[in-house]
Parts: sequence; structure tokens; C-alpha cells
Amino acid sequence: MNGAMAMTAGILCMGSCTTNTQGEENAAKTNDNGGKAVVCYFSATGTTERAAKRIARAIGADIFEITPEKKYTDADLDWRNSKSRSSIEMHDRSSRPAISGKLEDADKYEVVFIGYPNWWNSAPTIINTFIESTPLEGKTIVPFMTSGGSDIVNSEKELTRSYPNLKFEKGLLINGVSDEDIEKWAKGF
Repeated sequence: MNGAMAMTAGILCMGSCTTNTQGEENAAKTNDNGGKAVVCYFSATGTTERAAKRIARAIGADIFEITPEKKYTDADLDWRNSKSRSSIEMHDRSSRPAISGKLEDADKYEVVFIGYPNWWNSAPTIINTFIESTPLEGKTIVPFMTSGGSDIVNSEKELTRSYPNLKFEKGLLINGVSDEDIEKWAKGF
């Protein structure tokens, strides 16, 4: 294949190599380590979505949005209100908010990045819904988090304790991290 054809093929793939909950076709990209990777994320306000796109771009991974069946409103996200939807869910750790769509062909991925915002120093319970409804056994799972001030340590501990049969790797708090550092971290799996 000549250089012009290779560039055209690459550009065409860049436009079609994503996964989302609306069921678009996807073609898995392979990361630099030879394994197929996907970046899955839940984002209530767009912050975690931006972080997920940075990771996917850095390693050429597919991307999948964990979408709640019922979208979170601003009132739902009011952590100061003990009766808000997010407060109720986070105070009931058995809560499993319904998600719309699923990660198709999960078996083709070797590395699954799972991203979320920090809620009550934890991963939102919708992340549990995703983990419990997706075949992740035998895969490398890498958490990442966005936060206004907390670190990722507690959420990592909770996830590894809740799912001892899954293989979790050291996650990353994305806030203030350069694209170069994201790429170096993400290519390590």
C-alpha cells in the first residue's frame, strides 16, 4: 500500500473506530502493546468524557459511553441535598442505576479502561452496573477518575474489594495530567 492510500485508510478508520450506546458500527483499534483496548466511561457533566477521549486518542482505543437510562439532571447531582438522586444512590451501595446499551463484543478487548467522576470519594454506583453487566473476566481493568479534589485511592480499593475475581491495575486521577503523561500511563497495559 502506498503512503497516500495508507493515510486515506487511516483517516477513514479514525472516523469509524468508536463505540457508543447508539449502536454505531466499530472496528477495534490495537494499542501499542498489541492488545485491543476500549475506554469506557460515565460522565454526568462532560469532564470525565473529555478525559476518556484523551486516553482513547493517546492509545488509539475504542471508546464507549456508559449511559444511564434516565439522564442525571442538575438537581439529581446536587450532593448537598440528601434527597437528590445521586445522594440516595451513593448512600445505598447496593443501588444499580439502569444503563442504556451495552459494550458490544466485549470479548475482543484485552484492556478495559473504566472512567468515572468522584462521587463521595467513590465510583458512582452506575459503574457497578456496568461491571456486573459486562463480561470482564480475564481482562485487564484500569480505572481512571476525575475529581475536584479527592484522589483515586479509595475508589480503587472499593472496586478491587467488590470484584476480587477481576484483574485491576493501578488507576489514574486525570486532573491536571498532561497528554504525554496520559499516553505513558495508558500504554503501560
